[in-house]
Amino acid sequence: MGTENKIVKFALIKINTDQFAIIESAFKVGGDVNLKIGLQFGANKENKVISVKTSIQFEQQEVPFLMIEASCFFGIEPTDWDTFVEGAEIVVPKSVITHFCVLTVGTMRGILHSKTEGTNYNGFVVPTINVTELVTSDIRL
Repeated sequence: MGTENKIVKFALIKINTDQFAIIESAFKVGGDVNLKIGLQFGANKENKVISVKTSIQFEQQEVPFLMIEASCFFGIEPTDWDTFVEGAEIVVPKSVITHFCVLTVGTMRGILHSKTEGTNYNGFVVPTINVTELVTSDIRL
C-alpha cells in the first residue's frame, strides 16, 4: 500500500474520554512544564472501524500533574476498508492515519478545555502538534 494521498470515505462515529486527571499536589506555579504525547492505533475488522487514542501529560520534573487520554473511532466505508486489507493485516495509509490523528488531537484539545473550564488549569492548552513528525509511515494493524 502506498503512502500517497488517498481519499477515504469515513465518519467519526464515537469519541471517548478514556482518562482525565489533575494532580494538584504535583503542580508548582512558575515551574517549567513539559509535555509528553502518545499515540495508539486499533482496528475492528468486523465493524470496519479504525481507532486513534491520543494521550497527553503535562509534567514538571517528569511528574505528571495534568493527564488526558481520548479516543476517536472512525467508521470506514466498506469499499474503502477493502483497500486497507493485506492478508491478515489492516494497512492504513500514512495520509489517512495522519488525518485521523489531527482530528483526535483537536478533539482532545476541546475535551481538555471543557474539563478545565473555570479552574486554574484552563490555561494549559494542547498546543498545535505536527503529527506528520509522529506518524512517519503507513500503520499496520
